[in-house]
Amino acid sequence: MSKKIIIAGGGAAGMCAAIYAARNGADVTIIEKNSQLGKKLSMTGNGRCNLSNLDMNEKMYNLSAEKRMKEWLSVYGVLDVINFFKSLGIVIKSEERYLYPVSGQASTVVSAFESEIKRLGVKVIYGEQVKSVKVHEMEPDNKALDAKQIEAVLTRGAKIDPNREKYTVVTNMNSYEADKVILATGSLSGAKSTMSTGDGYYICKQLGMTIKDTHPALVGFKCDESETMPTNGVRCTAEISFMLGVEALATEFGELQFTKDGISGIPVMQASGKIVKFLEEGKPIYVSINFFPDYDDDDFLALEKEMLRLRDDRSLKDFLNGFYNSNINDMVIARMKMGASMKMKNISESMVLSIFDSYRNYKIKLSESYGYQQAQVTSGGVSLGDIKDDMTVNGHNGIFVIGELLDVDGRCGGYNLQWAFTSGSIAGTVASL
Repeated sequence: MSKKIIIAGGGAAGMCAAIYAARNGADVTIIEKNSQLGKKLSMTGNGRCNLSNLDMNEKMYNLSAEKRMKEWLSVYGVLDVINFFKSLGIVIKSEERYLYPVSGQASTVVSAFESEIKRLGVKVIYGEQVKSVKVHEMEPDNKALDAKQIEAVLTRGAKIDPNREKYTVVTNMNSYEADKVILATGSLSGAKSTMSTGDGYYICKQLGMTIKDTHPALVGFKCDESETMPTNGVRCTAEISFMLGVEALATEFGELQFTKDGISGIPVMQASGKIVKFLEEGKPIYVSINFFPDYDDDDFLALEKEMLRLRDDRSLKDFLNGFYNSNINDMVIARMKMGASMKMKNISESMVLSIFDSYRNYKIKLSESYGYQQAQVTSGGVSLGDIKDDMTVNGHNGIFVIGELLDVDGRCGGYNLQWAFTSGSIAGTVASL
């Protein structure tokens, strides 16, 4: 008799688990509280869906997950993701090692998942929210293993559950019986429309798991109200250091984005997981921005000398016009408390050098993150100490926890979706044995 598996959550990890389990002959049901599958996945990568990255290794994940990630990625890595999507009919391309669907549309990825789930006969229940999982201990089943189970043990090292637990999955509307349960309800991060409210943490806590403190990650920051921000949004390449006093907590390079009240962009999001905790503790955090990261000291000194020759009747605003982005120039001028119409010949050389130097060490005070609704992932979650290598929970061989529910978060660049597919494939395969 095929295993009856219930998957709580129809996101990337949950859909992946459903497909692997159903391909192995399991009777699979997904319970999804949204009215559609893959709601958050459809928004990933600004709608382009960065599926994984050819530069895949455990160092791309949070420190507490590194050791476990090395093993999990060796079981199901980036090449496995590529082959999986080929099996769904999705063609993948590499852009500077980042992997995307050739279509450039996350919607086509979600559609491919939905088509395969339908083809495999996976049942999907929409509009119900899983509230709890009840555990029923059964008498040990001493029946001989069938051929499929024996093959799984011999070829895959699968373990057959000796306790024979059964489960009741309780939603806000109904109850469902299952042989195995996969919890893939996601984290706290995501827009309101994704209904990412962290329900799974409560369910896991009920089952005896430890929940490590959670924080928004891969998120931008609001700046202090005293800061002058550009009137229009600005994107620029920069090196950004996050400072606590004179200590640099993190330094990143890439395309920085200014908004009307804060900063974002990949380099900001990459460092955010380390920085959010300090802000939430009330620590004074500044960013030091180098707008000329490609210039070393000698190169920048030469540039300054060239620019100093232009100290004539032109205004400060005109003088800086070709030096950098006009919106950033306005910020610098305001910071230096100077008038944009001042004639360059009336500004001392030392003051001009001070203006130039501010472009390499422009400090902005941060106030808070943009929060879970604008965060791509959540740091913290279910402790990996409660999870075995096959994604089952210690003490419950038939309950699996996968994806963002766990204390695993990666850098920008497809690493978090890789984790969704890795954990989903392992859980779906093992649950079906």
